[in-house]
Amino acid sequence: MSHLLAMPELLAPAGSMESLLVALHCGASAVYVGAKRFSARSSAENFNSDALRTAARYSHLHGAKLYLAVNTLLYEAEWQAFDALLCDAVESGIDACIVQDFGAAVYLRKRFPTLPLHASTQMTIHTSGGLTIAKEMGLRRVVLARELDENTLVTLCKTAHQLDLETEYFVHGAHCMSVSGQCWMSAAMGGRSANRGRCAQPCRLPFTARQTESAYALSLKDMCLLRHVAKLQAIGINSLKIEGRMKRPEYVAAAVSAYRAALSGASPDERELRAVFSRSGFTDGYFTARRTQMFGTRQKEDVLAARDVLSGIRNRYQSPQQRIRLDAHFVLQSDQPTGLQVTDADGHAVMVHGDIPQIAQNRPTDLSQLAKQFAKLGDTIYTAGTVTAAIAKGLMLPASALNALRRQAVAAMDALRIETNTPHYPVVPIALQPPAKRRIPSESRLYVQVRHLSQLESWEEWGHAVSAVWLPLSMANAVCGRIPTVQCFLVPPRFSCDENAIRTALLAAQKQRFRHLICQHLGDIALGQELDFTCHGGLGLHCTNRTTAAWMQTYLTEMLISPEVSPAQAVYLDTALPLGRMVYGKLPLMLMRNCPIKAQIGCAHCKHTLYDRKGTALYTDCIRYADNPDYAECFNAAPIWLADRPQADAHADFRLLYMTDESAERVRDIVHAYASGKVIEPPKPFTRGLQTAADHQ
Repeated sequence: MSHLLAMPELLAPAGSMESLLVALHCGASAVYVGAKRFSARSSAENFNSDALRTAARYSHLHGAKLYLAVNTLLYEAEWQAFDALLCDAVESGIDACIVQDFGAAVYLRKRFPTLPLHASTQMTIHTSGGLTIAKEMGLRRVVLARELDENTLVTLCKTAHQLDLETEYFVHGAHCMSVSGQCWMSAAMGGRSANRGRCAQPCRLPFTARQTESAYALSLKDMCLLRHVAKLQAIGINSLKIEGRMKRPEYVAAAVSAYRAALSGASPDERELRAVFSRSGFTDGYFTARRTQMFGTRQKEDVLAARDVLSGIRNRYQSPQQRIRLDAHFVLQSDQPTGLQVTDADGHAVMVHGDIPQIAQNRPTDLSQLAKQFAKLGDTIYTAGTVTAAIAKGLMLPASALNALRRQAVAAMDALRIETNTPHYPVVPIALQPPAKRRIPSESRLYVQVRHLSQLESWEEWGHAVSAVWLPLSMANAVCGRIPTVQCFLVPPRFSCDENAIRTALLAAQKQRFRHLICQHLGDIALGQELDFTCHGGLGLHCTNRTTAAWMQTYLTEMLISPEVSPAQAVYLDTALPLGRMVYGKLPLMLMRNCPIKAQIGCAHCKHTLYDRKGTALYTDCIRYADNPDYAECFNAAPIWLADRPQADAHADFRLLYMTDESAERVRDIVHAYASGKVIEPPKPFTRGLQTAADHQ
């Protein structure tokens, strides 16, 4: 299957019917939309059942595809509603589903075996190993992480095409500061989960690395890869994706028109594209691997620039910019209904019949008159092509009859195009099982995750109380011989473009008898399987339902459930896979490829702290697996504290204490508090976790 240099799909966003029509009029070859539930953009207008049917008909009429984004995490109580939505969507004629939740992907593969499934960027797939697991899951396409550079994309596209997987990559639109699918900032700060489609974008508010300096340290400029379209095509990206389901139709029109022009070899108007929406301009920093000058906010000048171009764009997209050629052949014979066959550029052909021609009293109908009347295609999606005719001598057909025949032919062609382009899928009955309560384990293991070697200085005082310590892969050499390797679970970097470096480090650790690996994305699972490690699931895998847990049992021996699952919800995650909870620690709010502290004040002045607009200090630290930081993490100011509420994790097979900047002495005291119930002074402030906001829609 050859993907290289093929014309990539141009995939447009649509948060409303108007935006969908705009995208189609401007030349999008596919559009992605959300329904009223299970969409990562719940604040968009989105599509109900009737609108989804209409959207599918419009898309297929234009020869475009319609993708439904059901790209949120699912809770156990939601399967019935999810199933009903997808049955309705499949009947409507969607062309694919975009999914984040692993359990949702597994379920849809069984329920609709031929429905194409696309891995959302929220799945955080950024390695060849991740692609391999996606293929095993039955996915057809992977939306690659937008933080990847050109060289990494070359490698991943080669792997994807060997696996017969399609690749999709964002080329335009808003940049999240966090790696997609790895952000809990909105959930922690405002009770609005990004993984549930309700992100409040607190990152766009002021944050600074220096209290005396006002800054927007977590706000990135919008991405624009307009100048790199040819490179992306050469790399073999199958679909160029535009972000913006929350944006107005004029934005969609400008973006689709610009990228369609670039794909056609024309010169797009980048100034207009910037004027319609930008945040202090655009950036291509991730693609070019030059991650400087990437920060920006929406300025007054940006808003004023938009006012100057919106009306002009609005006027342009009222009718299709690229129409479909329609050839026509008329047949006018005595005493027979007039025939008209029309054929479109894709080879679809329909024949319709109208009135019987009359004997001409004055001027007979000729080819020029037929061509003139046929060309009046108005606001349809068609433009007149070649018109031919077989006309018996001395016949005429009134203009009104010709117009009626043309309208009939257009309607028949519309119907044929819609039917031909609408997919149909077999549906496999699945009996949805009611949630069952988990057993309460007779014993719950206690794990401690450390971030710094100094935190292990008190190991002798608390090591006996825990079953294992999770530690960074980079610390393997330092702890070898000091802590039994059977108790060491290695944590590789949460994001790394150098998969070979991680493999090499794991092989070295394996020689030192390390056997346990914490997996936080699909690529970790693939490496763990390849190297025969005992694999455990970490935070980044987002286990929120038992279908996900059951599928993960193929790869993992146990798994940490998402911090967004409340204790009440966790009770119903009945599965054979042992499940654990994070019961202490500062939740990682963001996983960032672009360190905000380095960008604002430089590494030399780093104090590992970001301040929000209220002066709250957020611990921020980078991971340096090579000479330069691979990524940085920002943590919540208030740690989860449940030492005084053991009932909150009664159903957990293991409990995780997640240490970030705690001292060795504080680590010791916290472990003792959870292991033996020893009363200690709780942190100030602290939180009980995300469960209070877990199930908001």
